[in-house]
Amino acid sequence: MDGKMLARLGAVIFIAFAITATAIEMTRKDDAPTRRPAPVLEPSRDPLREGQRRCQQLGEAAANDAECLRVWAETRDRFLGRTPTPASSERP
Repeated sequence: MDGKMLARLGAVIFIAFAITATAIEMTRKDDAPTRRPAPVLEPSRDPLREGQRRCQQLGEAAANDAECLRVWAETRDRFLGRTPTPASSERP
């Protein structure tokens, strides 16, 4: 066999293989069961989150709002994993 004939034979075998693989892939059925999307869980009502939203809507005025300062302190304590310190009525 000369080189040209060997190249042609290789090309024919490659094309036959590609056509066979394509036909098998097209006729294969998906056996995977159809999955339903997971139900959306509604988060429980979080008053801290609602306070954060309110302070966000206040904008710059939130820096002078006592409730926003309390919300931010509680958020910081929750993030850092600290137990909130009770507010004392005595000031040094």
